[in-house]
Amino acid sequence: MNSTENKSKNKVLFASITAFFAWFAILFQLYLTEGTVINFLSYFTILSNLLIALCVTFSVFLSQTKTGIFFSGISVQTAITLYIFIVALVYNVVLRGMWIVTGWQLIVDNLLHVLNPILYILYWFIFASKEKLTWKNGVYWTYFPLGYLIYSLIRGSVVNWYPYPFLNVTNLGYKKVLINVSFMIVLFFITGLLLIAINNKFRNNKYSSSK
Repeated sequence: MNSTENKSKNKVLFASITAFFAWFAILFQLYLTEGTVINFLSYFTILSNLLIALCVTFSVFLSQTKTGIFFSGISVQTAITLYIFIVALVYNVVLRGMWIVTGWQLIVDNLLHVLNPILYILYWFIFASKEKLTWKNGVYWTYFPLGYLIYSLIRGSVVNWYPYPFLNVTNLGYKKVLINVSFMIVLFFITGLLLIAINNKFRNNKYSSSK
């Protein structure tokens, strides 16, 4: 068996494991959720894990479909890496400990915020394509979180429910929340630039070593 076949089998195996835990965590969290489905889908954590599940499922197992081709793109895969990295960073540095979770919820929380981010970031680093990215990609990747944050503020003002404490206008006021939103967008952009640099350096070295 040559190295290409080996890598292909490893990719399928790794993708299968990543997809399983992503889908499992999402569905189990939905089962445990006591609120509405709309509230459930209004968490950036859930959306990012859903993107992971869709990406590995379609790009590996349904790669010839339009959706599979879309999720196979290096820009899309790196954007998802950015989103899930920020999810893990914010939860484990800022939000962890703000509320006590036990039992199955503790397990699901760690799947969504620790295991799945690690699995997908490794998947991206090892198996993503060699295409080069530019700083403009980093700008484009901020559109999704910016849209999400705007949606959260608009919906929150209507239903008086916010998915995260740093978005809670009722408790913090608009000035503080807008500062938080601005900080988050800057964080997404800077982290995106770092991922672009890592991607380009790694791909160039990988390409050179394969010659």
